[in-house]
Amino acid sequence: MKTKITKDQLYTRLANTEDARACKGIDDAACKVVPGNYVTLLLSQVLSKFADALLNPKVTLPWLLHALNVPSAFIAWLVPIRESGALLPQLAIADYVRSLPVRKWVWVLGALVQALCIFAMVIAGLTTEGNIAGYSIIALLIIFSLARGFNSVAAKDVLGKTIPKRQRGGVSGYAASAAGFATITFGLALWYFQRQGDKPSVLIALSAGALMWVLAALVYAKIDEYPGATDGGKNGLAHALGKLRLLIDDKPFAHFVLTRALLLCSALSAPFYIVLASEQRFDFSLLALFLALSGFASLISGPFWGHLSDRSSKQVLVFASILVSLNGLLVYLVATWSPYLLSSPLFLPGMYLILTIAHQGVRLGRKTYLVDMAEGNKRTDYVAVSNTVIGMCLLAFGSLGFLSHWLSNAELILIYSLMGIAGALSAILLPRL
Repeated sequence: MKTKITKDQLYTRLANTEDARACKGIDDAACKVVPGNYVTLLLSQVLSKFADALLNPKVTLPWLLHALNVPSAFIAWLVPIRESGALLPQLAIADYVRSLPVRKWVWVLGALVQALCIFAMVIAGLTTEGNIAGYSIIALLIIFSLARGFNSVAAKDVLGKTIPKRQRGGVSGYAASAAGFATITFGLALWYFQRQGDKPSVLIALSAGALMWVLAALVYAKIDEYPGATDGGKNGLAHALGKLRLLIDDKPFAHFVLTRALLLCSALSAPFYIVLASEQRFDFSLLALFLALSGFASLISGPFWGHLSDRSSKQVLVFASILVSLNGLLVYLVATWSPYLLSSPLFLPGMYLILTIAHQGVRLGRKTYLVDMAEGNKRTDYVAVSNTVIGMCLLAFGSLGFLSHWLSNAELILIYSLMGIAGALSAILLPRL
């Protein structure tokens, strides 16, 4: 009883609502256990987000492959596989997930598979090198990303079934903030060990990430999820592909997918900030500083974006996309007209910090908007179709990086900034939920 009271009090404070028991968008049975589910979901998200930070395809994995003498061609595939591999299969996955009345176990299984993949990467790092290490880690990353696809479909559905509207963004916001604090600590430790030349430290980080996924799975299993609707659940890829008709028949949803595609600019432009910084002859340990800055951005902006998303996720998308664009335009102008400022130890790290804060807004805003758009099994279809289409767009827009043979990194940042402006205009026209 004491634990239940503690969860109720914690939920009431974190949810920041006058009537913490008011349940909008979930059934009466689920309403009775909202406080416990809120705290449980929050803890599991903190653990999983921290695990994601420890397996960062922009910092941790490139460092590991570099230490194992893996050719750079393998490193170039890390981010596309990590992101697209989790998105593209979701259209086929959705029908299976919606056939299950209780879907938390899909997330639990996905988390455990991810933990096993990371442990296997550690073993590969200890026993292989060169091309063999590259092929092994890439293969494990593909399996890891496919498991993330199951997590993504199940997570948004479980969130929609267990947490009321106007409180869902707060869960992700607090989780991002707490995981951000942990990431700062890791980034600073990474910086220290890099200075000491301790290459095995990356294997320790990966092992910690695997452990975080195991703990996240154990916590998520404790969610009190009531059985949901299973009508319409069918098997077969043809039926799954038929869901793409949502992009034709459901205009508001198609508009959201277009907006989300344009807002990929915040994620796709981030590596070019780091590359631009490395061109200024910064030490490699600066990458650890960028990782710490990512954690700091989550720490300070997570709760803000989360609560603002609960008020108006549409406005979050508009504001965050404008911030991404203005930030990128400033970097381009400085690189073009005052390039000496790029060598400042404050300018590019500061711009990257602002970009990461804005990216947190884009992520929390679009997640909250999508979850609030639909109820029941329709939400599962929305998540699957949206993520599958975005996976394809990610590969297409990500291929802009090949233009680096003809365009400077600053000019590529400019292109992504223009995408952000288009995304802001599209977000302004989204229906208010």
